This record gives sequence, C-alpha cells and structure tokens, in this order.
Amino acid sequence: MRPPRPSRAPDLPRCVDLAAPCRSRGAPTSRAEERADYEANKLNKRLRRLVGQAIADFALIEAGDRVMVCVSGGKDSYGLLDILLSLKDRAPLPFELIAVNLDQKQPGFPAEVLPRYLASRRVPFHIEEQDTYRVVKRLIPEGKTMCSLCSRLRRGALYRVATELGATKIALGHHRDDIVATFFLNLFFGGKLKTMPPKLVSDDGKHVVIRPLAYVRERDLARYAEAMAFPIIPCNLCGAQENLQRRQVATMLREWERQYPGRGESIFSALGNVVSTHLFDRTLRDFAAIRAGGDPLPDGDLACDDDPAQVAPAAQRVVRRYAD
Repeated sequence: MRPPRPSRAPDLPRCVDLAAPCRSRGAPTSRAEERADYEANKLNKRLRRLVGQAIADFALIEAGDRVMVCVSGGKDSYGLLDILLSLKDRAPLPFELIAVNLDQKQPGFPAEVLPRYLASRRVPFHIEEQDTYRVVKRLIPEGKTMCSLCSRLRRGALYRVATELGATKIALGHHRDDIVATFFLNLFFGGKLKTMPPKLVSDDGKHVVIRPLAYVRERDLARYAEAMAFPIIPCNLCGAQENLQRRQVATMLREWERQYPGRGESIFSALGNVVSTHLFDRTLRDFAAIRAGGDPLPDGDLACDDDPAQVAPAAQRVVRRYAD
C-alpha cells in the first residue's frame, strides 16, 4: 500500500508579522490597536523563546527530522503549529513540518475549516478520516467519560499515519498546565509519581513523541489564540462532562494559584528537580545495601531535616528560569 501523499497548498500570500493579523499597507491604526500589536508581538516572542528552550533542553527536534504536528482545531495545537512554523524559518538546523488532523466524524464537525487554514499557511498537511465517534458512543455508557477511549483510538490512528508519512517525531500540543494536572491525576487516582514527559518513546517502540509546549502556560496560549484569531473548532464529543477528574484537578490548581500565588511555578519546578534518594521506590534504590560509611553525602538527609518552606528561595531560583 502506498503512503498517502500530503496535501499542499497553493502559493498564497501570508502575513510577515506572525504576531498580529494582517492589515492593508497604510491603513490607519489607533493607539489601542498599536498597543494590542505590541502586546501580541511580546507574547509571540515569549512563546517562541519558551518553545525553543524546551527544544534545546530535551533535544526535541534534530537535524533532518520530519515532525508530524497533530492539529485538532483547538487553541493549543494551533499555537504549537504556528510557533514551530516561525521557529523553522529561523532554526540553525533543517527540519520538516507536516500537519495532520484526525477527522473523527463527529456530527456537525466543520471539515472544511482546518484544510482551508492549513492551506493559507502553506504547510503540507494530511487529513485522516476515521469514525472513532461512533465507536466511542457505542462502547461508553451514557453519562460516563469518553476521553480515555477516545484518546486511545486517536493515538493508534495517529501512530499509523506517522508511519505512513515517514515522520520521525510526533508533536503534541500538551502545555505546562496539562503536565502538572497529569501529575496530580496520577498521584490522586493512580498511586504513581508520573506525568507527561517532554519526550518519550511510544508503547510500541516505533515513534518518538514530543511536547514542545512543555514550558508554556495555558493562559498564554489562550491569549495568543485570541490575538491570532485562530479558527477554533470545539470538541463536542464529550460535551461538558463536569465529572471529569482532569477538570476537577484543574479547578483545584486554579484555586491554589489564586490563594497562594507562585504555587504552580513551584510544583512545575519540582517535576524537574527530583530527589529520588528520598523516595521509597525499591526499584530505584537498593535499601538493603545502605550503610554508614563515615563520609558526608551530597544528597544526605537534608530533605528530612529542612523545612521546605524555609528553602523556597532556592526553589524560586529554578522557577525564575521559566517565569516571564
């Protein structure tokens, strides 16, 4: 079977300034418009910097990569594609981008929106059609959450498409808030210290999945989507399932941040500052072999002796690396 050929867009004009909507040359602008353009440009630069930093920190994209960017029609995937397109033009190493959307055949899904947008951006793209909607509706009882099954079906389809297109990396639009929320979901409901890593190998061992938005906050992506006027397509498959555990965790994190500003920064910093010697996973440490040798150890027992509230300034130094 021959692999599907990605669609290519006609040679269409494109805005030079990616941080603001196009305006006709010489059109008058108000002070408010100038201010909005300034803020949008500043946000664009910050997002490019954070994505570029994540790419460098975790070696997400390498020379010669063909990166399949999964575009759902939501603000996160639009932002991811837009930022990667901008970085591609400035990157010191060559790589390809191809946008892929999975049309899950949801009733009322505006199938023409994404192809039109992707064509206007002159990016190669492929639309994969697979009726996962009917499968999910048939297998999940009314009132139960559908995200888990929907995610598994979508992941399987995207892995297959990545193989057919010869993609070396699969880029997903998960952001920093997703990563922190996943940590608490695993902590509360899975009994594991685990979250979404910026880079991992898929379960079948055939694909490398990357998350270039790992350092980016959701609220900044929302502001960016508004400034760029992305044609957002809402997901109506699951509706407004208020009993979703992820939704509850997100509400908890927002309330924490409101009551204790900076807590979210500290939690995110902790995910990259793990002291495994002070946990009790026996697969990570041979506790039976621990003996006192008479010499001080660099990791010692400081975590047991110090009040974490008193070591906050050190943690904040790490946090500031990602702060605005």
